[in-house]
Amino acid sequence: MKFEYDVIVVGAGHAGCEAAAASARLGSETLLITMDMNKIAQMSCNPAVGGIAKGQIVREIDALGGQMGIVTDRTAIQFRMLNRSKGPAMWSPRAQSDRMKFSGEWRRILENTPNLSMWQDSVVSLLIENGEIRGVHTALGVDFKAKSVVLTAGTFLNGLMHIGRVQLQGGRVSEPASHGITEQLREMGFVVERMKTGTPVRIDGRSVKWELTTPQEGEDDFHQFSYLPEVKRELKQRSCYTVYTNATTHDILRDGLPDSPLYNGQIQSIGPRYCPSIETKIVTFADKQEHQLFLEPEGEDTQEFYLNGFSSSLPLNIQIDALRTVPALADVQIYRPGYAIEYDFFDPTQLYHTLETKLVKGLYFAGQVNGTTGYEEAAGQGLVAGINADASAHGKPSFVLARDEAYIGVLIDDLVTKGVDEPYRMFTSRAEYRILLRQDDADMRLTPRGYEIGLVTQERYELMQRKREQRDALINFAREFSIKPALINLALESLGTTPLKQGVKLYDLILRPQLSILMLAPHIKALQEHLNGIEEARRNEIVEAAEILIKYQGYIDREQMIADKIRRLEGVKLAGKINYADIKSLSTEARQKLEKINPETVAQASRIPGISPSDINILLLLLGR
Repeated sequence: MKFEYDVIVVGAGHAGCEAAAASARLGSETLLITMDMNKIAQMSCNPAVGGIAKGQIVREIDALGGQMGIVTDRTAIQFRMLNRSKGPAMWSPRAQSDRMKFSGEWRRILENTPNLSMWQDSVVSLLIENGEIRGVHTALGVDFKAKSVVLTAGTFLNGLMHIGRVQLQGGRVSEPASHGITEQLREMGFVVERMKTGTPVRIDGRSVKWELTTPQEGEDDFHQFSYLPEVKRELKQRSCYTVYTNATTHDILRDGLPDSPLYNGQIQSIGPRYCPSIETKIVTFADKQEHQLFLEPEGEDTQEFYLNGFSSSLPLNIQIDALRTVPALADVQIYRPGYAIEYDFFDPTQLYHTLETKLVKGLYFAGQVNGTTGYEEAAGQGLVAGINADASAHGKPSFVLARDEAYIGVLIDDLVTKGVDEPYRMFTSRAEYRILLRQDDADMRLTPRGYEIGLVTQERYELMQRKREQRDALINFAREFSIKPALINLALESLGTTPLKQGVKLYDLILRPQLSILMLAPHIKALQEHLNGIEEARRNEIVEAAEILIKYQGYIDREQMIADKIRRLEGVKLAGKINYADIKSLSTEARQKLEKINPETVAQASRIPGISPSDINILLLLLGR
């Protein structure tokens, strides 16, 4: 039994699993501590991964050599690509997962990862000496020593659950809260605040009148989360189902508001704006007569369904009475009610972009302790924290992702630069370079970065290189191959687009919105032969990647040019060079915020709320730029 490690990860949620797997695979002797080894990577809320912008994060995790995309594909019971009606910058993959098999697959991976050990216990305090982390102390009285510690405690720090006026201590239903760490770090000067999130009722599918629901089937094409062709969906695919609330439902919910912890003052903390409870919806959108709800299966064979859209902390009887007003749920039987949970988080402006804390060297925060919400946001932070915890333990260079490199870079920069006043959720609108951050090319952006630090295998790197070569060869073929009107016009008319008056390059035809490479291939023998030469397992993926670059190259080039200009400011280092309190030409607000955040670069300073363009000009002048 070992008691000394390079890296200790506290908590085995989505952030902790990625952090532990990354640091161990990079060579650090790693210990993952969790309260319950049967709840590893537990999907505490909905049994799904991905969604708008979140799906891009999962593809980025996979491209960097993380595990979430692989686990999701292997345990998916439904897959869909959201936002297909919009441009490819908005396409977002999403999968329903088998909750139990998702957790089981993660445990299988962790137990078979070299350099990684696990310990079932609760950490009650951190061992800190002279401003540096030394290890952790557990509830069983054990001291584990480490050079780096990653704290990923999720909703467990002083967690308090609410069902109406009933209050229960815990980090999840039936699981104890974690005490001690918050109090210790607060005494050291960390700013600690409270947040709230919630989860809906779980329904017994045998009590649902399925004929009164609308099925929503998944898709069965080549799309998936992992870029590895050997990773596939292995489970039976299942449908989701939609139902709607009505005016009677809303009346019952409204009558119950005096017993809602959010409205009777029992909960003071802020909940997630973009995933509101059903009681918040009926108050905020009082004019709406109905709200859509989704019945989502919790597994391949289970009868348990998650009622997406009905997050609530109302008393049990009110939840049941309201549900029974939905025709399909008139005879509803539930496994457990929805509930709200309050928990501690730390102001993320107390972190560097590596996710290391500014107050304690070698201590990293990842996940909901940083004020985020969602498995994907947590996993992305966990991966970065794990990489940097390994780097710190061994004196390697730190690892930071820029805003024009990854949604994970946007997420972390937003957290450490702007802080949070509500649970942070990623959206495509948060990324100013979303045309560059598409889900289809996360491997092109990030696999070289992962390979450079040693997290991406040689096999994965070579797969990416072959894909790039085949993609570019297809684009070059389209640029060079000429099409004569006599050979294509009949086909163009049948495809609903204007015939040619003179010969053009194939590239020009692909630019037409009505046409695609796969639509044209049956009518152009040379194109079909070229496609046949692309490796079959990834042919559709490579064709899609080439077509997106052809159709959107102008937009991509323009956004890249803007990103390159801003990147110059990222190269102008600021930290430690200016005493902001002495610069009277800066506004008072600017001085206060620059002192608090202490931005690393001029570009980061420009993103701090309240810092004006004139403040940035003053900083550049002071730096002699």
